[in-house]
Amino acid sequence: MLILALLFPFVATPFFTYQVAAQSLVLGLIALSLTFLGGYGGMVSLAQMTVAGIAGYAMAVLGTSSSAAISLGWPWWVAAPFALLIAVACAALIGWLSVRTEGIYTIMITLAIGVAFYYLVLQNYSIFNGFQGLRELHPPDVFGVDWRKPVPFYFLALGCALAGYGAVKWIVRAPFGIALQGVRDNPRRMAALGYSVVAHRVAAYAFAGLLAAVGGILLAWYNGLMTPGSVGTSWLINILVVAVLGGMRHPIGAFVGAVLFVLLQTFAIDLVDRERFNLVIGGVFLAIVLCSPDGLLGLWAKARARFAPRQTMTTPTPRRQA
Repeated sequence: MLILALLFPFVATPFFTYQVAAQSLVLGLIALSLTFLGGYGGMVSLAQMTVAGIAGYAMAVLGTSSSAAISLGWPWWVAAPFALLIAVACAALIGWLSVRTEGIYTIMITLAIGVAFYYLVLQNYSIFNGFQGLRELHPPDVFGVDWRKPVPFYFLALGCALAGYGAVKWIVRAPFGIALQGVRDNPRRMAALGYSVVAHRVAAYAFAGLLAAVGGILLAWYNGLMTPGSVGTSWLINILVVAVLGGMRHPIGAFVGAVLFVLLQTFAIDLVDRERFNLVIGGVFLAIVLCSPDGLLGLWAKARARFAPRQTMTTPTPRRQA
């Protein structure tokens, strides 16, 4: 898969490289933060796109944009770390507010935070420029490479996606990740063993916020703008759909679901009207969830188990004693 990902931009057209592959990697990275929270922490958050939007807006305000009166004009290597720090701090705050609840209450709290941030950026003109948003956001020219072009931006998104995927795979095997899974399965018993349930959950939100923040900056560079529509309610739900489509129990599932989502978003309008796109996504979502609660990777696992050659047990023949 890694070899295919590295060779893809050299055999695909710029449209597929940028509009499909690069966008899938960016959305997959944001969905990976939700997969980590839901799959290994047992916490479903609808505010991951909000955290990504905070990072994108912070990058636009601290860096350069079309609104010179709002943007501070910091160089990218200063603005990017501060944008990540602001987003991670907000993610930790969201986690601190929501981890004391479970189930539907956690979902409603994170949804309320996402909707509140949407109306904040929609109605605030002094910092976020209201419904017009902040435009002309482009990745910087580093090492003489124009990262706005399809192939360089694809490799930038691929590098960030691989780093995020590797970080998740490593952290779930580390003592913190193992303890977090114990908190997911039985928080009362973990508390009795001396583990701080709240601290582990807030730390998980902070780490997931870092993943979403990196994806948010990439998304701002990909679209070239940050508007309230980028953090609207529809995108809060879309990230959940992407994560569930691929499979919440597998980190790679976030990227698999993102590829399917982007393909449907790109080519479904050739079959149905643009306004009917959500109906197509909803139908595919229902079909996959009903057939496999573990998403596309769950279907793949079922297919492998069904068509794999069965191993027959043979009874060894007893040796004749002399």
